Amino acid sequence: MSESPLSIVEATAQMTAPGQMFETERTTVNGIEMSVWKNAPANLRQVLDMSLNHADRDFLVYEEQRFTFDEHYRIASTLAHRLIDAGVVKGDRVAIASRNLPQWVFAFWGAMVTGAVVVPLNAWWTSEELAYGLTDSGSSILFIDEERLERLAKQLDHLPELRTIVVISDDPTRRAHVDRTHSRIQLIAFDDFLLKVDSAATPPEVDLEPDDDATMFYTSGTTGKPKGAVGSHRNALTNLMGLFFIGQRAALRFGTGNVDLEGKSIQNAGLLNVPLFHATGCLAVMVVNTASGGKMVMMHHFDAGKALALIEAERLTMIGGVPTIAMQILDHPDFKKFDTSSIRSVSYGGAPAPPELVKRIQAAFPVGQPGNGYGLTETSAAVCLNSGPDYVARPDSVGTALPVCEVAVVPEEFEGGEPAPDLAKGPGVVGELWIKGPNVVRGYWHKPEATAQSFSKGWLHTGDIARIDDEGFIYIVDRAKDMIIRGGENVYSVIVEAAIFEHPDVADCAVVGVPHPILGEEVAAVIVLRPGRVIEAEEISRHVAQRLARFEVPTRIFFRTLALPRNPQGKVLKRELRDSIEEQMQL
Repeated sequence: MSESPLSIVEATAQMTAPGQMFETERTTVNGIEMSVWKNAPANLRQVLDMSLNHADRDFLVYEEQRFTFDEHYRIASTLAHRLIDAGVVKGDRVAIASRNLPQWVFAFWGAMVTGAVVVPLNAWWTSEELAYGLTDSGSSILFIDEERLERLAKQLDHLPELRTIVVISDDPTRRAHVDRTHSRIQLIAFDDFLLKVDSAATPPEVDLEPDDDATMFYTSGTTGKPKGAVGSHRNALTNLMGLFFIGQRAALRFGTGNVDLEGKSIQNAGLLNVPLFHATGCLAVMVVNTASGGKMVMMHHFDAGKALALIEAERLTMIGGVPTIAMQILDHPDFKKFDTSSIRSVSYGGAPAPPELVKRIQAAFPVGQPGNGYGLTETSAAVCLNSGPDYVARPDSVGTALPVCEVAVVPEEFEGGEPAPDLAKGPGVVGELWIKGPNVVRGYWHKPEATAQSFSKGWLHTGDIARIDDEGFIYIVDRAKDMIIRGGENVYSVIVEAAIFEHPDVADCAVVGVPHPILGEEVAAVIVLRPGRVIEAEEISRHVAQRLARFEVPTRIFFRTLALPRNPQGKVLKRELRDSIEEQMQL
């Protein structure tokens, strides 16, 4: 490494030059001209085939289960043929509702190479929310674990397009229990659906184009029900190439990379503590490790002590998720009893990270590179990542945009369909962050109005308020949408407010996010009761818990006798409420 590392602009120019692996080119995607990675794989089937370059390496580790890349490839390929035998054709939706398990990964790749659209459903959703996702997507086959099946069971009569449910065991030592039947829907254990794995199996021959639909991740909306963001093979592969690019650019600039003290290549091994049903877990972790030969180590539920034991036993090189994961590991009383010298990357996103966390990571992991990133479901995970010395220098930035992404800071009142060339620019300009590129999904499934509100001429209106400095580093300074990020889960205020309003004693309410030392933010509700009514906070909590997922239930509830503060247009002044709540919490 040279004494004066390349600047981020110089390194990017060098790596994207003609003839280089990360060369970019202009093309038209769905009628929109944009930059794309010239050398990206054409489809996700090619990524699965790439995994055989690492055939004998461990790929998935979960408790006593261990699968090599070759074993995974043969299971996924066999499963793909079973799905075709079950009637799946290109374009069908195949849903997965399960905690992180090896069978989640098998199901994803098995369905993907049939040409189906994979629909990951939030495993923490309620029975009604799971049923909505299945009905809205029109999924015909569902892979589900036993815990989720119990939750969904009462909804089976209301799922007209679902014809097969494949049940995954909660216990890796036994076959799934399938102790119920249905007059129309076939329920079958995963092992009985898969049957014998062909040791020479390969994926079926299906024509997969870059802009074919591949995934449908659900994202909560500011109004109404969750929306299915429809992603293509190109979207997922743009993320894959982008994360490869970020890693290799860091190696070029700072000499970081996956080599040991003798210069020999080492296998990436990461603790999977983000849900696979999120774009980050699926696209930024699982797909990337499938292509690169990285090992994914799963846990039934996160426990800092067990995580430390796995770091030592599996020689993990990466931990991440949301900032609270890193903090819980660092704060564990037995931290120094474990060998954590293998850790080379501690990256996170999905929640604000305190700058002092960077210093703690550097002190705890001498060769570990801290990092923070930014992305959305609608951008197929990563837009940017700030890591290593750049992150140390700018701990409040999320990094620079990928070379194939265009970004703009747009005034909130701007009404055009694409950023105007005369818009104000510079490090002091603050506005809504808009993003355009081959990682941006085409829109929301069967929701043209919501699509038109969030997308225009290839640009995604993120709803996040940002500024961009002179070197292109992005700083997220606020959120325009009423969204709370609780431990990495997005909670939309309007959905929680709608549930609270169903209580007969509630006259008015507002939901905001307030700081939490572990989760990043927690959900707080301010409630005005109807005249003469008196209820306890616990009643509101129970009321919301019957309607929404656990992470959406307010943990701070404040009753107010005065009317909620509003602007002349009648909008609740949530920043004022938030400030008032934080003052009360400090008393």
